Amino acid sequence: MQPNYNQTKAKLSLLPLLTFVGIFLGAGLYLQSQGVDYAFYQLKAPVAILPAIVLAFLLNKDTINRSVETFIQGAGHSNIITMCLIYLLAGAFSAVASATGGVDAVVNAGLSLIPPAFLLPGLFLISAVVSTAMGTSMGTIGAIGPIAVAVAMKTGIDPALMAGTIVSGAMFGDNLSIISDTTIAATRTQGCEMKDKFRENLKIALPAALLTVLLLVFLTPEPQVVETKPFDWLLVLPYAFILVLAVIGINVFVVLFSGIVFAGCMGFAGDYQGAAFLNDIYNGFSDMQEIFLLSMFIGGLSEFIRINGGLDFLAKQIQKITSIIAKWHRQVADQLGIAALVLTSNLCIANNTVSIIVAGPVAKKLAEDGKISAKRSASLLDIFACVMQGSLPYGAQALLLGATFKISPWDVSSSSYYCFILAFTAITVICLRRNKA
Repeated sequence: MQPNYNQTKAKLSLLPLLTFVGIFLGAGLYLQSQGVDYAFYQLKAPVAILPAIVLAFLLNKDTINRSVETFIQGAGHSNIITMCLIYLLAGAFSAVASATGGVDAVVNAGLSLIPPAFLLPGLFLISAVVSTAMGTSMGTIGAIGPIAVAVAMKTGIDPALMAGTIVSGAMFGDNLSIISDTTIAATRTQGCEMKDKFRENLKIALPAALLTVLLLVFLTPEPQVVETKPFDWLLVLPYAFILVLAVIGINVFVVLFSGIVFAGCMGFAGDYQGAAFLNDIYNGFSDMQEIFLLSMFIGGLSEFIRINGGLDFLAKQIQKITSIIAKWHRQVADQLGIAALVLTSNLCIANNTVSIIVAGPVAKKLAEDGKISAKRSASLLDIFACVMQGSLPYGAQALLLGATFKISPWDVSSSSYYCFILAFTAITVICLRRNKA
Protein backbone atom coordinates (compact mmCIF):
# COMPACT_ATOMS: atom_id res chain seq x y z
CA MET A 1 0.00 0.00 0.00
CA GLN A 2 1.31 3.48 -0.95
CA PRO A 3 1.59 5.62 2.20
CA ASN A 4 0.72 9.32 2.28
CA TYR A 5 3.24 11.36 0.34
CA ASN A 6 5.80 13.07 2.57
CA GLN A 7 8.40 15.16 0.74
CA THR A 8 11.10 14.83 3.43
CA LYS A 9 10.61 11.07 3.57
CA ALA A 10 10.65 10.91 -0.24
CA LYS A 11 13.95 12.80 -0.40
CA LEU A 12 15.54 10.57 2.21
CA SER A 13 14.41 7.45 0.36
CA LEU A 14 16.68 8.48 -2.55
CA LEU A 15 19.75 8.69 -0.30
CA PRO A 16 20.63 4.95 -0.55
CA LEU A 17 20.56 5.11 -4.35
CA LEU A 18 22.80 8.18 -4.32
CA THR A 19 25.07 6.34 -1.86
CA PHE A 20 25.43 3.45 -4.31
CA VAL A 21 26.24 5.83 -7.19
CA GLY A 22 28.67 7.75 -4.97
CA ILE A 23 30.54 4.63 -3.85
CA PHE A 24 30.70 3.23 -7.39
CA LEU A 25 31.77 6.55 -8.94
CA GLY A 26 34.12 7.47 -6.11
CA ALA A 27 35.94 4.15 -6.21
CA GLY A 28 36.35 4.45 -9.97
CA LEU A 29 37.73 7.98 -9.81
CA TYR A 30 40.12 7.09 -6.98
CA LEU A 31 41.46 3.98 -8.71
CA GLN A 32 41.80 5.91 -11.96
CA SER A 33 43.86 8.55 -10.19
CA GLN A 34 46.12 5.72 -8.99
CA GLY A 35 46.65 4.54 -12.57
CA VAL A 36 44.71 1.29 -12.16
CA ASP A 37 43.61 -0.27 -15.46
CA TYR A 38 39.82 -0.43 -15.98
CA ALA A 39 39.42 1.58 -12.78
CA PHE A 40 35.63 1.82 -12.98
CA TYR A 41 35.33 -1.98 -13.21
CA GLN A 42 37.44 -3.01 -10.23
CA LEU A 43 34.70 -2.60 -7.63
CA LYS A 44 31.86 -4.93 -8.56
CA ALA A 45 28.44 -3.28 -8.52
CA PRO A 46 26.70 -5.98 -6.41
CA VAL A 47 29.24 -5.31 -3.66
CA ALA A 48 29.11 -1.51 -4.03
CA ILE A 49 25.34 -1.56 -3.49
CA LEU A 50 25.46 -3.44 -0.16
CA PRO A 51 26.09 -0.33 2.03
CA ALA A 52 23.20 1.39 0.19
CA ILE A 53 20.88 -1.49 1.07
CA VAL A 54 21.89 -1.30 4.74
CA LEU A 55 21.19 2.44 4.68
CA ALA A 56 17.77 1.81 3.09
CA PHE A 57 16.87 -0.55 5.94
CA LEU A 58 17.89 2.06 8.51
CA LEU A 59 15.97 4.90 6.81
CA ASN A 60 12.84 2.79 6.38
CA LYS A 61 12.19 3.04 10.15
CA ASP A 62 10.18 -0.15 10.33
CA THR A 63 10.66 -3.50 12.01
CA ILE A 64 13.45 -5.61 10.55
CA ASN A 65 10.98 -8.30 9.49
CA ARG A 66 8.77 -5.83 7.59
CA SER A 67 11.82 -4.22 5.98
CA VAL A 68 13.08 -7.61 4.84
CA GLU A 69 9.63 -8.35 3.38
CA THR A 70 9.71 -5.05 1.51
CA PHE A 71 13.18 -5.78 0.10
CA ILE A 72 12.23 -9.31 -0.96
CA GLN A 73 9.02 -8.05 -2.52
CA GLY A 74 11.07 -5.71 -4.72
CA ALA A 75 13.83 -8.21 -5.49
CA GLY A 76 11.26 -10.89 -6.28
CA HIS A 77 9.01 -8.74 -8.46
CA SER A 78 7.89 -10.62 -11.57
CA ASN A 79 9.67 -8.14 -13.85
CA ILE A 80 12.94 -8.59 -11.96
CA ILE A 81 12.76 -12.39 -11.96
CA THR A 82 11.79 -12.47 -15.64
CA MET A 83 14.71 -10.17 -16.44
CA CYS A 84 17.13 -12.38 -14.52
CA LEU A 85 15.96 -15.56 -16.25
CA ILE A 86 16.35 -13.91 -19.64
CA TYR A 87 19.88 -12.86 -18.65
CA LEU A 88 20.75 -16.48 -17.93
CA LEU A 89 19.40 -17.79 -21.24
CA ALA A 90 21.02 -14.95 -23.20
CA GLY A 91 24.36 -15.70 -21.55
CA ALA A 92 24.04 -19.40 -22.36
CA PHE A 93 23.24 -18.72 -26.02
CA SER A 94 26.13 -16.30 -26.41
CA ALA A 95 28.56 -18.75 -24.78
CA VAL A 96 27.47 -21.73 -26.91
CA ALA A 97 27.37 -19.79 -30.19
CA SER A 98 30.81 -18.30 -29.51
CA ALA A 99 32.32 -21.66 -28.48
CA THR A 100 31.17 -23.31 -31.71
CA GLY A 101 33.00 -20.67 -33.77
CA GLY A 102 30.00 -18.53 -34.64
CA VAL A 103 31.68 -15.19 -33.91
CA ASP A 104 34.72 -15.94 -36.09
CA ALA A 105 32.40 -17.15 -38.84
CA VAL A 106 30.33 -13.95 -38.78
CA VAL A 107 33.44 -11.73 -38.81
CA ASN A 108 35.15 -13.55 -41.68
CA ALA A 109 31.91 -13.82 -43.64
CA GLY A 110 31.54 -10.06 -43.37
CA LEU A 111 35.15 -9.32 -44.35
CA SER A 112 34.84 -11.58 -47.39
CA LEU A 113 31.85 -9.55 -48.60
CA ILE A 114 33.29 -6.04 -48.09
CA PRO A 115 34.48 -4.22 -51.23
CA PRO A 116 37.94 -2.73 -50.50
CA ALA A 117 36.67 0.81 -51.20
CA PHE A 118 34.17 0.48 -48.34
CA LEU A 119 36.47 -0.86 -45.65
CA LEU A 120 35.43 1.46 -42.77
CA PRO A 121 31.66 1.29 -43.37
CA GLY A 122 32.05 -2.45 -43.89
CA LEU A 123 33.77 -2.91 -40.53
CA PHE A 124 31.09 -0.76 -38.92
CA LEU A 125 28.44 -3.07 -40.34
CA ILE A 126 30.34 -6.20 -39.31
CA SER A 127 30.63 -4.88 -35.75
CA ALA A 128 26.94 -3.99 -35.80
CA VAL A 129 25.92 -7.46 -37.01
CA VAL A 130 28.18 -9.29 -34.56
CA SER A 131 27.05 -7.14 -31.63
CA THR A 132 23.38 -7.58 -32.56
CA ALA A 133 23.95 -11.31 -32.77
CA MET A 134 26.00 -11.64 -29.58
CA GLY A 135 24.12 -9.06 -27.52
CA THR A 136 27.33 -7.60 -26.10
CA SER A 137 29.47 -4.67 -27.19
CA MET A 138 32.44 -5.88 -25.13
CA GLY A 139 32.33 -9.36 -26.66
CA THR A 140 32.19 -7.79 -30.11
CA ILE A 141 35.13 -5.50 -29.41
CA GLY A 142 37.12 -8.40 -27.98
CA ALA A 143 36.48 -10.47 -31.13
CA ILE A 144 36.95 -7.78 -33.79
CA GLY A 145 39.48 -5.48 -32.09
CA PRO A 146 42.62 -7.54 -32.88
CA ILE A 147 41.47 -7.99 -36.50
CA ALA A 148 40.81 -4.25 -36.80
CA VAL A 149 44.32 -3.45 -35.49
CA ALA A 150 45.88 -5.64 -38.18
CA VAL A 151 43.68 -4.05 -40.86
CA ALA A 152 44.59 -0.52 -39.67
CA MET A 153 48.33 -1.34 -39.76
CA LYS A 154 48.09 -2.84 -43.25
CA THR A 155 45.98 -0.07 -44.78
CA GLY A 156 47.37 2.95 -42.92
CA ILE A 157 43.95 3.95 -41.58
CA ASP A 158 44.10 6.23 -38.53
CA PRO A 159 43.94 3.90 -35.48
CA ALA A 160 41.59 6.26 -33.62
CA LEU A 161 39.19 6.32 -36.58
CA MET A 162 39.31 2.52 -36.86
CA ALA A 163 38.73 2.09 -33.11
CA GLY A 164 35.87 4.60 -33.19
CA THR A 165 34.30 2.68 -36.08
CA ILE A 166 34.44 -0.59 -34.14
CA VAL A 167 32.93 0.88 -30.96
CA SER A 168 30.24 2.58 -33.09
CA GLY A 169 29.13 -0.71 -34.61
CA ALA A 170 29.37 -2.45 -31.25
CA MET A 171 27.06 0.11 -29.62
CA PHE A 172 24.57 -0.17 -32.51
CA GLY A 173 24.13 -3.88 -31.80
CA ASP A 174 24.26 -3.48 -28.02
CA ASN A 175 21.37 -1.04 -28.33
CA LEU A 176 19.24 -3.17 -30.69
CA SER A 177 19.99 -6.81 -29.90
CA ILE A 178 17.14 -8.78 -28.34
CA ILE A 179 19.63 -10.70 -26.17
CA SER A 180 21.52 -7.59 -25.01
CA ASP A 181 21.26 -6.99 -21.27
CA THR A 182 20.41 -3.35 -22.03
CA THR A 183 17.40 -4.42 -24.10
CA ILE A 184 16.32 -6.89 -21.44
CA ALA A 185 16.60 -4.26 -18.70
CA ALA A 186 14.83 -1.55 -20.73
CA THR A 187 11.89 -3.71 -21.79
CA ARG A 188 11.32 -5.26 -18.38
CA THR A 189 11.53 -1.98 -16.46
CA GLN A 190 9.11 -0.30 -18.88
CA GLY A 191 6.79 -3.29 -19.35
CA CYS A 192 6.85 -3.77 -23.13
CA GLU A 193 7.55 -6.60 -25.57
CA MET A 194 11.03 -6.94 -27.03
CA LYS A 195 9.73 -7.02 -30.61
CA ASP A 196 7.86 -3.75 -30.05
CA LYS A 197 10.91 -2.06 -28.56
CA PHE A 198 13.08 -3.41 -31.40
CA ARG A 199 10.80 -1.94 -34.06
CA GLU A 200 10.51 1.39 -32.26
CA ASN A 201 14.26 1.50 -31.69
CA LEU A 202 15.00 0.63 -35.33
CA LYS A 203 13.16 3.76 -36.50
CA ILE A 204 15.79 5.84 -34.73
CA ALA A 205 18.90 3.63 -34.95
CA LEU A 206 18.63 2.77 -38.66
CA PRO A 207 18.72 6.39 -39.95
CA ALA A 208 21.63 7.07 -37.59
CA ALA A 209 23.46 4.00 -38.91
CA LEU A 210 22.88 5.05 -42.53
CA LEU A 211 24.26 8.52 -41.82
CA THR A 212 27.28 6.92 -40.12
CA VAL A 213 27.89 4.65 -43.13
CA LEU A 214 27.82 7.67 -45.47
CA LEU A 215 30.29 9.52 -43.23
CA LEU A 216 32.62 6.50 -43.09
CA VAL A 217 32.49 6.08 -46.87
CA PHE A 218 33.81 9.63 -47.13
CA LEU A 219 36.51 8.94 -44.51
CA THR A 220 37.74 5.62 -46.01
CA PRO A 221 41.21 6.00 -47.57
CA GLU A 222 42.49 4.38 -50.78
CA PRO A 223 41.14 0.82 -51.38
CA GLN A 224 43.08 -2.06 -49.79
CA VAL A 225 42.45 -5.80 -50.05
CA VAL A 226 42.08 -7.60 -46.71
CA GLU A 227 42.71 -11.34 -46.44
CA THR A 228 40.09 -13.47 -44.67
CA LYS A 229 40.24 -16.87 -43.00
CA PRO A 230 38.08 -19.84 -44.07
CA PHE A 231 34.68 -20.03 -42.34
CA ASP A 232 31.55 -22.19 -42.22
CA TRP A 233 28.28 -20.48 -43.17
CA LEU A 234 26.39 -22.96 -40.97
CA LEU A 235 27.87 -21.32 -37.88
CA VAL A 236 26.32 -17.99 -38.88
CA LEU A 237 22.80 -19.44 -38.88
CA PRO A 238 22.12 -19.50 -35.09
CA TYR A 239 22.42 -15.71 -34.91
CA ALA A 240 20.09 -15.21 -37.87
CA PHE A 241 17.73 -17.80 -36.40
CA ILE A 242 17.12 -16.04 -33.08
CA LEU A 243 16.87 -12.63 -34.73
CA VAL A 244 14.13 -13.81 -37.09
CA LEU A 245 12.21 -15.55 -34.28
CA ALA A 246 12.41 -12.46 -32.08
CA VAL A 247 11.27 -10.04 -34.77
CA ILE A 248 8.21 -12.13 -35.68
CA GLY A 249 7.14 -12.08 -32.04
CA ILE A 250 7.95 -15.52 -30.60
CA ASN A 251 8.17 -15.60 -26.80
CA VAL A 252 11.69 -14.57 -25.76
CA PHE A 253 12.18 -17.67 -23.59
CA VAL A 254 11.32 -19.90 -26.57
CA VAL A 255 13.60 -17.84 -28.82
CA LEU A 256 16.63 -18.12 -26.55
CA PHE A 257 16.12 -21.77 -25.60
CA SER A 258 15.67 -22.70 -29.26
CA GLY A 259 18.75 -20.66 -30.14
CA ILE A 260 20.86 -22.53 -27.59
CA VAL A 261 19.76 -25.90 -29.02
CA PHE A 262 20.20 -24.74 -32.62
CA ALA A 263 23.70 -23.35 -31.96
CA GLY A 264 24.64 -26.63 -30.27
CA CYS A 265 23.36 -28.64 -33.24
CA MET A 266 25.44 -26.56 -35.66
CA GLY A 267 28.46 -27.25 -33.48
CA PHE A 268 27.72 -30.98 -33.35
CA ALA A 269 28.00 -31.02 -37.15
CA GLY A 270 31.69 -30.33 -36.55
CA ASP A 271 33.82 -31.45 -33.61
CA TYR A 272 31.80 -29.81 -30.82
CA GLN A 273 31.13 -32.30 -28.01
CA GLY A 274 28.07 -32.80 -25.82
CA ALA A 275 30.07 -32.32 -22.60
CA ALA A 276 31.43 -29.00 -23.88
CA PHE A 277 27.89 -27.95 -24.82
CA LEU A 278 26.65 -28.49 -21.26
CA ASN A 279 29.67 -26.76 -19.73
CA ASP A 280 29.28 -23.77 -22.05
CA ILE A 281 25.65 -23.37 -21.04
CA TYR A 282 26.69 -23.21 -17.39
CA ASN A 283 29.58 -20.85 -18.20
CA GLY A 284 27.06 -18.62 -19.94
CA PHE A 285 24.94 -18.62 -16.78
CA SER A 286 28.03 -17.73 -14.72
CA ASP A 287 28.90 -14.83 -17.03
CA MET A 288 25.58 -13.22 -16.07
CA GLN A 289 26.10 -13.57 -12.31
CA GLU A 290 27.03 -9.93 -11.70
CA ILE A 291 24.11 -8.36 -13.56
CA PHE A 292 21.77 -11.06 -12.16
CA LEU A 293 22.63 -10.16 -8.56
CA LEU A 294 22.63 -6.44 -9.19
CA SER A 295 19.19 -6.56 -10.81
CA MET A 296 17.73 -8.25 -7.73
CA PHE A 297 19.47 -5.85 -5.34
CA ILE A 298 18.34 -2.81 -7.33
CA GLY A 299 14.82 -4.25 -7.38
CA GLY A 300 14.80 -4.50 -3.58
CA LEU A 301 16.28 -1.03 -3.17
CA SER A 302 13.77 0.46 -5.61
CA GLU A 303 10.88 -0.95 -3.58
CA PHE A 304 11.98 1.11 -0.57
CA ILE A 305 12.16 4.18 -2.80
CA ARG A 306 8.73 3.46 -4.28
CA ILE A 307 6.80 2.95 -1.04
CA ASN A 308 8.35 6.08 0.51
CA GLY A 309 7.46 8.32 -2.45
CA GLY A 310 10.96 8.71 -3.92
CA LEU A 311 9.91 7.90 -7.48
CA ASP A 312 7.10 10.47 -7.40
CA PHE A 313 9.45 13.11 -5.99
CA LEU A 314 12.17 12.47 -8.60
CA ALA A 315 9.66 12.50 -11.45
CA LYS A 316 8.30 15.84 -10.24
CA GLN A 317 11.79 17.36 -10.07
CA ILE A 318 12.58 16.29 -13.63
CA GLN A 319 9.26 17.70 -14.79
CA LYS A 320 10.12 21.01 -13.11
CA ILE A 321 13.42 21.14 -14.96
CA THR A 322 11.68 20.46 -18.29
CA SER A 323 8.73 22.74 -17.48
CA ILE A 324 9.72 25.33 -20.11
CA ILE A 325 9.64 22.68 -22.84
CA ALA A 326 6.44 21.26 -21.35
CA LYS A 327 4.68 24.57 -22.09
CA TRP A 328 5.31 23.78 -25.75
CA HIS A 329 4.74 20.03 -25.59
CA ARG A 330 4.46 17.80 -22.50
CA GLN A 331 5.43 14.54 -24.23
CA VAL A 332 8.58 16.07 -25.69
CA ALA A 333 9.56 17.37 -22.25
CA ASP A 334 9.06 14.00 -20.58
CA GLN A 335 10.96 12.16 -23.31
CA LEU A 336 13.88 14.56 -22.98
CA GLY A 337 13.61 14.06 -19.21
CA ILE A 338 13.98 10.30 -19.67
CA ALA A 339 17.01 10.90 -21.91
CA ALA A 340 18.64 13.27 -19.40
CA LEU A 341 17.93 10.87 -16.53
CA VAL A 342 19.67 7.87 -18.10
CA LEU A 343 22.51 9.99 -19.54
CA THR A 344 23.30 11.35 -16.07
CA SER A 345 23.02 7.90 -14.51
CA ASN A 346 25.38 6.38 -17.06
CA LEU A 347 27.81 9.29 -16.72
CA CYS A 348 28.11 8.46 -13.02
CA ILE A 349 28.06 4.66 -13.21
CA ALA A 350 29.86 4.03 -16.56
CA ASN A 351 27.70 0.97 -17.19
CA ASN A 352 24.76 1.25 -19.57
CA THR A 353 22.85 -1.74 -18.19
CA VAL A 354 23.15 -0.62 -14.58
CA SER A 355 22.14 2.92 -15.54
CA ILE A 356 18.96 1.59 -17.18
CA ILE A 357 18.08 -0.49 -14.14
CA VAL A 358 18.64 2.54 -11.87
CA ALA A 359 16.73 4.99 -14.09
CA GLY A 360 14.02 2.56 -15.20
CA PRO A 361 11.40 3.08 -12.46
CA VAL A 362 11.54 6.88 -12.70
CA ALA A 363 11.48 6.70 -16.51
CA LYS A 364 8.34 4.59 -16.32
CA LYS A 365 6.71 7.15 -14.04
CA LEU A 366 7.59 9.95 -16.48
CA ALA A 367 6.26 7.90 -19.38
CA GLU A 368 2.97 7.22 -17.60
CA ASP A 369 2.54 10.88 -16.63
CA GLY A 370 3.31 12.06 -20.17
CA LYS A 371 1.25 9.29 -21.83
CA ILE A 372 4.34 8.00 -23.62
CA SER A 373 4.18 4.41 -24.86
CA ALA A 374 6.24 1.80 -23.03
CA LYS A 375 8.05 0.85 -26.25
CA ARG A 376 9.14 4.47 -26.77
CA SER A 377 10.37 4.92 -23.18
CA ALA A 378 12.24 1.59 -23.33
CA SER A 379 13.79 2.62 -26.64
CA LEU A 380 14.90 6.01 -25.29
CA LEU A 381 16.40 4.45 -22.16
CA ASP A 382 18.45 2.02 -24.22
CA ILE A 383 19.45 4.55 -26.87
CA PHE A 384 20.73 7.26 -24.54
CA ALA A 385 22.43 4.77 -22.21
CA CYS A 386 24.35 3.40 -25.20
CA VAL A 387 25.06 6.94 -26.49
CA MET A 388 26.74 7.85 -23.22
CA GLN A 389 28.50 4.49 -22.81
CA GLY A 390 30.03 4.68 -26.28
CA SER A 391 31.15 8.28 -25.66
CA LEU A 392 32.79 7.79 -22.24
CA PRO A 393 36.59 7.79 -22.28
CA TYR A 394 36.47 5.83 -19.00
CA GLY A 395 33.89 3.34 -20.28
CA ALA A 396 34.95 -0.28 -20.70
CA GLN A 397 34.59 -0.11 -24.49
CA ALA A 398 36.98 2.85 -24.91
CA LEU A 399 39.41 1.42 -22.36
CA LEU A 400 39.59 -1.97 -24.09
CA LEU A 401 40.01 -0.52 -27.59
CA GLY A 402 42.51 2.02 -26.31
CA ALA A 403 44.62 -0.81 -24.90
CA THR A 404 44.17 -2.91 -28.06
CA PHE A 405 45.19 -0.09 -30.43
CA LYS A 406 47.70 1.44 -27.97
CA ILE A 407 46.02 4.85 -28.16
CA SER A 408 44.27 7.11 -25.65
CA PRO A 409 40.71 6.06 -24.66
CA TRP A 410 39.77 9.70 -25.31
CA ASP A 411 40.78 9.25 -28.98
CA VAL A 412 38.52 6.20 -29.16
CA SER A 413 35.46 7.83 -27.61
CA SER A 414 35.84 11.07 -29.59
CA SER A 415 35.87 9.05 -32.84
CA SER A 416 32.71 7.02 -32.11
CA TYR A 417 30.67 9.07 -34.56
CA TYR A 418 27.65 6.80 -34.53
CA CYS A 419 26.96 7.59 -30.87
CA PHE A 420 26.87 11.34 -31.57
CA ILE A 421 24.73 10.87 -34.69
CA LEU A 422 22.38 8.56 -32.77
CA ALA A 423 21.84 11.19 -30.07
CA PHE A 424 21.09 13.85 -32.70
CA THR A 425 18.72 11.51 -34.55
CA ALA A 426 16.87 10.52 -31.36
CA ILE A 427 16.34 14.14 -30.28
CA THR A 428 15.15 15.01 -33.80
CA VAL A 429 12.64 12.16 -33.75
CA ILE A 430 11.41 13.19 -30.28
CA CYS A 431 10.73 16.73 -31.52
CA LEU A 432 9.35 15.94 -34.98
CA ARG A 433 7.22 12.91 -34.00
CA ARG A 434 6.01 14.45 -30.75
CA ASN A 435 2.42 13.29 -31.21
CA LYS A 436 3.39 9.68 -31.99
CA ALA A 437 5.11 8.70 -28.77
